[in-house]
Amino acid sequence: MPNQRSSKTKSNIHEEVTRLRALAHDLSNALEAILQASYLLSHGKTEADNKKWAQLIETSSEQAARINREMRKLLRALSEEAERHS
Repeated sequence: MPNQRSSKTKSNIHEEVTRLRALAHDLSNALEAILQASYLLSHGKTEADNKKWAQLIETSSEQAARINREMRKLLRALSEEAERHS
């Protein structure tokens, strides 16, 4: 019984990691669009207040992209770990 339970858990973990990696990938795509749009806004002809908001969006989305990269790195490590123990 313990081996059967263990393999179900490993399978579930692998499925969850796979799903999280897909979500992180989709998040990366969304963040890239935000980064590109904020870059264009901050370098276009806009009022000073609008440039300030564009910079805030750019800074925040860069931070979110960095966090997402870290999450993807951890998910890769978890996936490799699960593969080694399969």
